[in-house]
Amino acid sequence: MFNGQFEYRVDEKGRVPIPPKFRTEELKKEGVVLCPGIEKCINVYPVSEWKKLASSMTASSIIPSKIRQLNRFIFASSFDTEIDSQGRIMVPSKLRQYAGLNEAVVMAGVNAYIELWSKEQWDKDTANIREEAFHTIDTWEQR
Repeated sequence: MFNGQFEYRVDEKGRVPIPPKFRTEELKKEGVVLCPGIEKCINVYPVSEWKKLASSMTASSIIPSKIRQLNRFIFASSFDTEIDSQGRIMVPSKLRQYAGLNEAVVMAGVNAYIELWSKEQWDKDTANIREEAFHTIDTWEQR
């Protein structure tokens, strides 16, 4: 399970460190799969979780034309990569452009996978989420 958030910088070659806390033996041995996330971030999957995702997409009950579009979005833009000896992954330029990764980034653990965000976008999204959460709590308490 991945949890927590960590700030890093993308180096001049497009590499980003994986937080030491996240560097499991599985990740070191098998590498990871990077794909675009729905919210302008990059999803970083251990190979075992990627295989589960692929299986669920095959067995989905979503309308066939929609599942084909989703498969194209996810799988055609995915990249396999290894963790180097310094604990970094190479993020392809297409994915860096998609997620707006320039310098400061946030690696966030999201249970079974990791999300890689531009720091600026992460700050905006988490502020919105926090605001919505407080609104939900207020609504709940007023019952």
